[in-house]
Amino acid sequence: MKIDKTKQSLRRKRHVRKKVVGTAERPRLSVFRSSRHMYAQVIDDVAEVTLASASTKSKSTRGQISNGGGVKAAAAIGEAVAKEALGVGIKCVCFDRGPYKYHGRCKALAEAAKKAGLVF
Repeated sequence: MKIDKTKQSLRRKRHVRKKVVGTAERPRLSVFRSSRHMYAQVIDDVAEVTLASASTKSKSTRGQISNGGGVKAAAAIGEAVAKEALGVGIKCVCFDRGPYKYHGRCKALAEAAKKAGLVF
């Protein structure tokens, strides 16, 4: 029996998104990770807009990070997205880990965002 990893990932993502919804008062901090890069967005699902974002591909963070897919890079992205969100006036967010476990790079990003001033 062949296991379809894409279907399993979508199932896990739906399970998390069933409970996590971003509003104007408390937007959603969404995380996506690939093998080489890390991305984070602060999203208002009601208005369907991205309020703040950061990634290892952006010019502002590319100089700080040597490897885009590591735990240190994830921490830098968490700090960057928190600074940008605080600059827009967002203090409280709900964390959307997607299909990923709260472990490793995902956890590093969340902890760095908390340390930079975001409230989960």
